[in-house]
Amino acid sequence: MIVDDAPLQTVRSVAALREVVDGWRAQGRSVAFVPTMGALHEGHLDLVREAVRRADQVVASVFVNPTQFAPHEDLGRYPRQEAKDAELLAGAGCRLMYAPSVEEMYPAGATTTISVGGPAEGLEGAFRPQMFGGVALVVAKLFNQVRPDVAVFGEKDWQQLAVIRRMVRDLDFRIEIVGVPTARDGHGLALSSRNAYLDEGQLAIARRLNGVLAEAAARAREGTPLAAVEREAHSAVLKAGFERIDYVAVRDAETLTPFRSGVVEGPARVLAAAWIGTTRLIDNLPV
Repeated sequence: MIVDDAPLQTVRSVAALREVVDGWRAQGRSVAFVPTMGALHEGHLDLVREAVRRADQVVASVFVNPTQFAPHEDLGRYPRQEAKDAELLAGAGCRLMYAPSVEEMYPAGATTTISVGGPAEGLEGAFRPQMFGGVALVVAKLFNQVRPDVAVFGEKDWQQLAVIRRMVRDLDFRIEIVGVPTARDGHGLALSSRNAYLDEGQLAIARRLNGVLAEAAARAREGTPLAAVEREAHSAVLKAGFERIDYVAVRDAETLTPFRSGVVEGPARVLAAAWIGTTRLIDNLPV
């Protein structure tokens, strides 16, 4: 691996991005990519550090993607802190921040979309039906713009990771997809940009979700019928103080489909999405 202590560069156009990456390629350097929506936290920096271990140069994108938000969702209030993001990326070893405008990513007249199925169906796909098509579109565009050897994603968005892996396989991208375990605070809460919306009382509630999922995973691992595991976990999430639940489910880890026998028969994840006030949190654990 080539050691490079150059400062972080920021580019905002596809042309400028490609000029830098093409220069690295001409020097024989490998490239890793970490796509983000900004408002970076330690979980994102774990991804960058993993990317640094896997390639000579690292690109991170900071782009709040409008195509994955429905009109009623929090696109407008999604936290944005580009200057701080740049500082954090530089400290983690990233060498290029790609921060395009919406107009750069989606030029006037753009009409192409991506339709996804398989692991995109159900769970998040049922409650946010616009999301995975938007994610697939922006990630495919970013992959074509950056052309990395490896791309690094967090396991907190497990279903998203499964969708991207399927898209890469289906569309023949020559990119290695790496998943990094979810970063958590000292109480087990999955780190998320949306945690910034929570007050102290709400944070205390949010920190109970991981324990509920751990208990559900243990019960599923023991062979408890999954209908009972999911029912018990649903009740426990409400008892913990969450106001409503979109889902608590145990699914096949790769396909995100239910187990037909009603018990775990292979690699699995327990996944949940629940609300505290106007904030929606997701999490998952291996079974």
